[in-house]
Amino acid sequence: MKRKRGDEERKEEMEIVWQTPADPPEAQDYIFRHGRRYVRPYYFEFISHGKNRWAGKTIVDLFAQEFKGRPYDYYVSAVKCGRIQVEGKMVPISYPVKSSQKISHFVHRHEPPVTANGVSVLQEEPDVVTVCKPASVPVHPCGQYRKNTVVGILEAEHGLAPLFPVHRLDRLVSGLLIFARSASRADLFRQQIEGGMVRKQYIAKVIGEFPEKEQLVDVNINYNAREGRSTAGVSNLTQLLGQSNCSFYIE
Repeated sequence: MKRKRGDEERKEEMEIVWQTPADPPEAQDYIFRHGRRYVRPYYFEFISHGKNRWAGKTIVDLFAQEFKGRPYDYYVSAVKCGRIQVEGKMVPISYPVKSSQKISHFVHRHEPPVTANGVSVLQEEPDVVTVCKPASVPVHPCGQYRKNTVVGILEAEHGLAPLFPVHRLDRLVSGLLIFARSASRADLFRQQIEGGMVRKQYIAKVIGEFPEKEQLVDVNINYNAREGRSTAGVSNLTQLLGQSNCSFYIE
């Protein structure tokens, strides 16, 4: 009986919900286990509007031809069970699409877990919020992440929304983040950053003995999207690839 209750509890915890872009993240969306923050699985509504060249195509043919990342049979099943809708209603697989119609595709989202460490609010002012971002958490919705982001967690657990990132930190980097409470304030901060009026300092742990004197590294950094890694000073015999980068390192 204990095993059965445990199965029922897990089933309740992982119950799938339907959501639209208008649904904000909420505290009950998260599950904490073994030092990780999980998000309850959900179907998220991706919205598009019928283009003129789509008019007359059946709903299944439209998706199969325009969105080739999934097989034809998937779209047939999605239309039949209501994961693909037109104007908020279920339609048959032979339904001909019309121009300007709202077409919804509810896609299953199972976000990757992040650290269970919370996002600490260090200072909150009428137009600016400063927080401490933990490592492994993206700043804003991207890729597979929507709720497991700094923006999502701040809205769900602190009621802070809307927020406009002034700058970003990579997902695996922890540190201070500044958010503006308005788009105009964010633009002002960005102008100050571009004008060199703001200085950022990164602290890193290294293996081995670091030189005592200040070190200058002036090489190009080239990011290879296919391999998902960056290299320094890569050349193709005629020119140096990547973006210029000049960094000072001190112990």
